[in-house]
This record gives sequence, structure tokens and C-alpha cells, in this order.
Amino acid sequence: MKKILLVLLGACTFVGAQAQWQTLFNGKNLKGWTRVGGTAEYRVVDGAIEGISRTGTPNTFLRTDKEYGDFILEMLFRVDEGLNSGIQFRSHLTDGRVRGYQYEIDPSARAWSGGVYDEARLGWLYPLTTNPAAQRAFRHGDWNKVRVEAVGNRIRTWINGVPAADVLDAQDASGFIALQVHAVGKPELAGKKVSWKEIRILTSGLEYELSPETGIAQHNCIPNTISEREKAEGWKLLWDGKTTDGWRSHKGPQFPGKGWHIKDGILTVEKADGAESGNGGDIITTGKYRNFILTVDFKITPGANSGIKYFVNPDVNSAKGGSAIGCEYQVLDDAKHPDAKLGVNGNRKLGSLYDLIPAPADKPFRKGFFNKAAIVVRGNHVEHWLNDVKIIEYERNNAMWDALVDYSKYKDWVNFGNFESGHILLQDHGDEVYYKNIKIRELE
Repeated sequence: MKKILLVLLGACTFVGAQAQWQTLFNGKNLKGWTRVGGTAEYRVVDGAIEGISRTGTPNTFLRTDKEYGDFILEMLFRVDEGLNSGIQFRSHLTDGRVRGYQYEIDPSARAWSGGVYDEARLGWLYPLTTNPAAQRAFRHGDWNKVRVEAVGNRIRTWINGVPAADVLDAQDASGFIALQVHAVGKPELAGKKVSWKEIRILTSGLEYELSPETGIAQHNCIPNTISEREKAEGWKLLWDGKTTDGWRSHKGPQFPGKGWHIKDGILTVEKADGAESGNGGDIITTGKYRNFILTVDFKITPGANSGIKYFVNPDVNSAKGGSAIGCEYQVLDDAKHPDAKLGVNGNRKLGSLYDLIPAPADKPFRKGFFNKAAIVVRGNHVEHWLNDVKIIEYERNNAMWDALVDYSKYKDWVNFGNFESGHILLQDHGDEVYYKNIKIRELE
């Protein structure tokens, strides 16, 4: 019995040795931390690091002198109303700017605290648009508990014990941790405060401390890949990120010999003269699709026009020299392309069902970044989504739909929008637009 007890005690000692938390802030001074990026003030008050906003400076960060790879990070934060902030991790300082992953601190009505933002690079990796439980978890005017688990390519976050984000991304395997005081433009926001305390990190024995699966949605941000979870859910790559396999010209069986190119995992329609299908021409999937969820990441250059079409059947409705015909998720620079001012009530603007149903003016478009378009088709019910927010929905194959089409540019096209299935299309409108992460999940 004595021998067994000693073995058990030894095992317990081993586990404890593998899971030793390190304190990153001593509660007294800023030893081990360095301010970078801006000139906002940091000081120690009542055992907490306090950051104070200041006008006339860019985002300011207090970074750890050490860098960390795989870890579990915990701390408490409290923030004044009106001040945005964040906690950087696996981040780097390049060209005078902090870049990398950020745990969002957001006391606004948007309530995205705990979401994951990619500072000075890709923008939002995991907004909380589809996680209302995490949005409700933030406590205004009080201390909030942070937990970040960064292991390998997977990042998970919690806010006050509520799962907030689950991200797959492979940009950075290590980097420093930093506390952000966001830039402020309005004088009334100067002097706002954000505080952090009880900052600790675990870098070894992580397997003993990792949280169980939470069940929240996972965002795969590794370009042109299908995660294990996506595979189990039935997702497939519609474009492999490397070749033209699965795509062809809407005018023939081959991929266009000009007007499109592939580089660094991005499919680009090239700049020409702005004419519809005037360069390489539209490209369509070799297969047809009936019920599906389609997601496409797109990035617009200034003044550009393109589109994502579905229910495209060029064997029935030939292009007549222009673009192939189908229902179109409009991809457009609303501010600089003249088409945004045409049509009716904005039905030619970004995200709209082109020339038929307008997207809302306050849609969540991110200028200068890749944005995620999603098209959902379940029989006659269709939805357009932008960055995980539903922006329009409609029913087709009914009298109201036919009346809508009769008052559009599509009134003379055979069976427009009522086909049971069709090809998916990316449009060449003679402007440079980038596409990646083209995925589809076929539905019953």
C-alpha cells in the first residue's frame, strides 16, 4: 500500500510540475513590458495596469519583452464606455506597427468583446455576429475575465467563462503579448481608461488545462483548406487555391487563356477596360448546383465591379456577347463605381441581388479587407450574407418573383431565377477583384 501511495503522489507531483502558471505582471511596476506604437500613457494603479487614451496618437501597445508560442493566457480587464481596446498575442512589431492576433475589448452596443481581430493585417477573423451568448457575457463597468488558448493553428477565446471564438489560422506560431489603448479621434474620448490585472500565462503542461470542446462555430482562416470539422459537415473546396480545376469559361469547355491569374492562393480577375466579360470573360463551375451554402472571400480594388452568380445556364440563356446570365450577388465599390447610383433604391450596390433586391445601406462591409459572401439556397428560398450577417432573403418561383423580374433588366430572359439548378459564376467586369476560400456545402 505504501508503495502504491508513493507512486500516486509522484504522479500528482509530475502533473503539477507540467502545469505551472507564470505571472506576467508583478502588480507593482511595468518591469518586463515596453510601450510601442504610440504615446498613450500606461501606469500601475491599485495593482492593475491602467492605460489612458490620448488624442493625436495612433494605437498604443504595452508589449511583453518575451515572446510566447503555445499557451493559455488569463487576465481580468475593465474598460470605460466609449473606449475600444484589445489584447494582442502572437504579435510582432514591423515597420513601426504592431501586427497580429487581438482579443477584442468592445464595450459598444456591437458587443464583440472576446472576438478575434487580426491587427493591421486581415481584419476580423471571428466577429461575434453569430454568438449572442458571448455578446451578452460582457459586464459593463466591472472586471471581465479573459481566457485565450493558442495551441498550434487553433485559437479559442472566452469572456467571463462563455466561449467566444474558435479560429483556425496559420499566420503566426509565436509572438509577444500586448495591451492596447486604441487611438481616439474625438477630444471627449481623451482620458478614457482601460485596466488589466491578474495577468498569467501557462506554457507547459497545456494538455492538462485545455478546455473541452464548446460547440460554437469554428472559423477556418487557413486559405483554401477544409478543416476536419468542415469535412464532417459536408463542405468541399470549390476552388483548390492552386489550379483551374473545376472551372471553365462560360463560353466554352476551357478556362480562359487570359484575364485571370492565380498567385499566392488568390484567384484574380484582371484589370482591363471595365467592360462586361470584355477581357478573359466570366468563369463558371463545371458542375451545376441545386441546394447549397456557398461561401466566397472577395476583395475589391478601388472603383471595381464584379459579381458572384448562381442558377447560371448558358446553354439556355447565351451571353449575347456580354456576361453570362444568372442571379447575381453584386460585388462592387459602392463609393466609386457609377453602377451603384443606377437601378432602383440601391439594388445594384454591394451584396444586392443585382437589379432586383437592394442590400441594406448599413451592411457590414470592410473596406480594404477580404469580405466573406455567402449564398444560401434551399429550394425556392434564397439568402445573401455578408461577413456572417444576413443582408437579404427572397422566395422565387412565384407570382411576386415573376413580377419583380418583369420590372428588371432580366424580363426577356428565359425562366430567369427559376431554374432548379445551375452553374456558379465569377464575373469578369474588366476590373481587378480578388477571390479565395471558395467553398460549398450541398444540402438535401
